[in-house]
Amino acid sequence: LIVQIPGWKNHYPELKEAQLLTSQTVSKTALTVTYDCDDTLDVHPGNKQPVGERLALAARAIAYGENIVYSGPEYQSMKVEGNKVVLSFKHIGGGLVARDGELRDFLIAGSDKVFVPAKAQILKDKVLVWADGVDKPVAVRAGWRLCPQMNLYNKEGLPASPFRTDVQ
Repeated sequence: LIVQIPGWKNHYPELKEAQLLTSQTVSKTALTVTYDCDDTLDVHPGNKQPVGERLALAARAIAYGENIVYSGPEYQSMKVEGNKVVLSFKHIGGGLVARDGELRDFLIAGSDKVFVPAKAQILKDKVLVWADGVDKPVAVRAGWRLCPQMNLYNKEGLPASPFRTDVQ
């Protein structure tokens, strides 16, 4: 089980991405997202209870084979439709939700690869992302900074991992 490093002053998004990619490519592993459990003043999350609860869910699914939701939404693919990007996820559980208002912490880029703040909206089990001035989007990033402020969760209360669609 991998505990994704929380948001902190020296935890660049590429480190979180490496942990995510490891969980996607190494069998019998799971990633537990924790950026929403810390106060960014300490490397260790101050709120340890949700970390333990999420790890327990992952252990039940991975080690014991229980058919339960154990992960938050995980980016799977993107499709460009006009000036918008439609994102698909796995581990959506009972559905996608935005905790505390509208979705936040999304960026979008056109062919110039300049990322700008984007608007994002949940449409059933997908996320639609767009920004004024980006007519032909090519990539989206979410939570792509030292201390992510994402609020994309599944209905089971598990957060999405920061991600980028332009990973190489």
